[in-house]
Formats: sequence, C-alpha cells, structure tokens
Amino acid sequence: MRQAILALLFGLAAVAGATASRAAETPDGYTYFSVGDVSAPRPGGTEPAMMLMGGGDWDYDAFRWFLGKAGNGHIVILRASGDGEAGEEIYRDIGGAASVQTLLFDDRKAAQDPRVLAILEQADGIFLAGGDQAKYVRFWKDTPIETALNAHVARGRPIGGTSAGLAILGGAGYGAMDDGSVDSEAALKDPMGPEVTMVRDFLAMPYLAHVVTDTHFSARDRLGRLIAFVAQTRATDDPAAVGLGVDEDGALCVEADGIGRFHTASSGYVWLVQPEGAPQAVLGQPLDYAAVRVTTMGVDGEIDLKTMTITRPAFSGTASVQAGRLLDAPTGQ
Repeated sequence: MRQAILALLFGLAAVAGATASRAAETPDGYTYFSVGDVSAPRPGGTEPAMMLMGGGDWDYDAFRWFLGKAGNGHIVILRASGDGEAGEEIYRDIGGAASVQTLLFDDRKAAQDPRVLAILEQADGIFLAGGDQAKYVRFWKDTPIETALNAHVARGRPIGGTSAGLAILGGAGYGAMDDGSVDSEAALKDPMGPEVTMVRDFLAMPYLAHVVTDTHFSARDRLGRLIAFVAQTRATDDPAAVGLGVDEDGALCVEADGIGRFHTASSGYVWLVQPEGAPQAVLGQPLDYAAVRVTTMGVDGEIDLKTMTITRPAFSGTASVQAGRLLDAPTGQ
C-alpha cells in the first residue's frame, strides 16, 4: 500500500538502486525536491526521538543516530528558505536514508495541499530546517501541517529541528513575529514588550510542554534573552516554564525515555535555565529576577527532560537580573 501511494503521488518507479536526484518541482505554494528511492521499503523500525540542534554545522554522528531512529527510511525536510541541498548532504554525505524529500514553503496555502500532507504522513523522520521561524508560524500554525507534525510524533516517529526549526518545538517559542531577531539587551530591557513575540499552542513535543528553546546560544550571547523569554512565559502563561539553549554545531539527541545526550561538531554546551519563582516583569519596564539557576552540559553529561536535571554538568551557577542587567552569569572559566 505504501509503495502504491508513493508511486501514484510522485510517478516514480520502484527501480532497484535508484539514487538520482529528482529535479525541483514548483507546485502552488511550495517547491519539491527529492533524492533516493521514495518507494523503497524502510529497512528498519521507527522509534520516538528528538534531535534538537543549535544551528551551524551538523554533527554527522547525531544525524546518523536520528536516521537510525527513523529506521534508515524516508526523511522529509520542511523549510521556508534555501533549496534541496541539505537533502543531498543527508543522503550522499551522511548516508543511511532510503530517500530524502524537501518541501520548501513559500505560502500558507501549501499547508492544505493533499500531496504535502501525504508526504508527511508517510515520513519516517521529519527535520525542520533553519531560517525564519516567523514563516513557519505563519505558514503552519493552525493548519493541517501543525496537525500532521503532532500526529507524526504521536505515532512514535522521530523529529528534529535546527535553529529556526528548533525554536518552534518548545511549548512556548520565540516566533520573531516582528520580522526581527531580538538580542539579549533589548529583551531584558522590556521582556513583555513588542519585540519579545512568544508563540504558544503550536507543536506538542514530548517533554517540552514547559520548555522554551533557543539556539546559536553562546555564539550570539543569548542567555539574557532566553531568561527574558522564560520570564514572559512564566508571567503570562506557564509558571513552570524553563529554558533550554543549544550551542552552535551541537545537537541534543533525546531518547524515548526523555534522556538526552549532547553531540557536537566542534565544542559547546546545552544550557538549562531554571529561574526561581515568578519574575518582576511589567510591560515597558526592565526585567528583575532575583535568582536564575543555569546548568550546562557537554558531551560527558546527560539531561533528563522528565525531571529537568543534568548529571555530570560542565559548570553551573546562579545568575540574577537587576533593572534589565544580567549579573553573575556562569561562564565555566
């Protein structure tokens, strides 16, 4: 049945060893790329998993872990900028996928397209690329794409995201809906203000209901803004919210039981941000937060997302925010 559906949708014959790239197609509202044999049987079984990537270079070992969780089957990349090059890299350079299809969105109407939804339903693993998360919110929130992504995870299949793709996986996420990218200084000066555009009630990922994610973390000095994101979320929606930052070139690979381990193509950490109590956050005023526990994890550590605890932390400390200024942030030096 699976092969018949895919052959009907894509007009691809199940030719043994077919590995040629399919030229880009431009249906209404999206562009389609593929590489590999989309009608090939999936070699193994799928497992629940999440790959949370901080942007930058990919760690290939993390990606091979992700492909294994997808049964080394059929991967679908969703994006709103770029092209099919990432699919080529996964298929040809990393290896271990039967096929990789890329859906490049340029309009919300593509979220209603039957072919797009059929591709997602058949996906063994879904990867959300980087770019502009505001487009993801505008194109996918409250559409069949949102339903399809949540259904994919509910079926016990892996999902991953990098940069903008990770930003939307948390229970509350920074949507960048003002078409900007707020920095730590501005966010701390007015965490309830119009530049801090938090998005809720979007995707429902395991263990991330109370988590706000952020990426490119150390490279772009984002600890302050993640604290501001968590402060707004706690003040308006979720008093239990915490923050999870991932450094560039890194990937937090989370198993079905909620245990995550860090992989990196260079160096860096995962940052767990746990404020104590409620913030003093008022529209138009700088943030005050008496105590914010910050714990980091490198490749030797392990995080339990069920309990939000890290074993073998790299370094930790308690920061504070006074009149919008971040003080005593741990650096590990």
